[in-house]
Amino acid sequence: MTTELQALGEAIVSRKHNIAKAVHEDRYSDSVLTEAQKYDLGKIEQQILEIRADFIGIFGQALIEHEDQEKVFAKITNWGKETGEYIYKLGASLDEALKDTSYYREHIWKAIKEEAKDMPASAIFGVLDIIDPLMDHAIYSFSLTFVDAHQKSLENAKTALLELSVPVVPLMPGVGVLPLVGNVDTERAQLLMEETLDQAVKLKLTHLIFDVSGVMIVDTMVADQLFKVISALSLVGVKTIMTGIRPEVAHTMVTLGLNLEGIMVKSNLHQAFKEIQTLQNA
Repeated sequence: MTTELQALGEAIVSRKHNIAKAVHEDRYSDSVLTEAQKYDLGKIEQQILEIRADFIGIFGQALIEHEDQEKVFAKITNWGKETGEYIYKLGASLDEALKDTSYYREHIWKAIKEEAKDMPASAIFGVLDIIDPLMDHAIYSFSLTFVDAHQKSLENAKTALLELSVPVVPLMPGVGVLPLVGNVDTERAQLLMEETLDQAVKLKLTHLIFDVSGVMIVDTMVADQLFKVISALSLVGVKTIMTGIRPEVAHTMVTLGLNLEGIMVKSNLHQAFKEIQTLQNA
């Protein structure tokens, strides 16, 4: 059976480009594509055909090297990692990409049937034992990498959004304002500490106004984090003024027993700015 499997594997490898083309044509003849999608596909078509041919070639190699399946599975894992990331960057969805699976199975088995007409049933079962687990592992490796790439993209987008949500705006030399908008969760609170200190030093601030008029909810965690930032700023020589505390937020802070002693509070930016001018002229 070894010789028969090797011969079959060599035939698949030699036909991999033709099989890949058949998969590709079948796959997109069954799809409804817009003109824009057809244009985009045309630009990368040769790369996709090569990816398909490489994938099919691995199945041929699996039959040739059927006694060393660990090596073959390593190849399919690498293919899944490289291709999963590549397809994700093209902007395809995972469910759309996985539709290729049925076309690969169909055309690989069609080629096997054509090449294995005179092979005994035992050899066909041997092929089945190799091809199907390898296909399943390919789907797993591809999906894992695709999802991982998607997760990293989401994390990068979230980090970028968080960084934009801590904007220290310089008003004049030595004076800046940090307008906080929205909820302050644990992750944003940590970034608030890091970015505020970093920007305060970069901008050579002596005074920073915390405008919390856009913060709807202040609990003990949020207040504690704001107090920590204010304390850290004082250690690098930056005086802070808190402005824009909403009436409902003020009520909550009193109810929670939060102590603002030692923190300068003004009702709005104009009052804070006048206070800083007074301090600077003193």
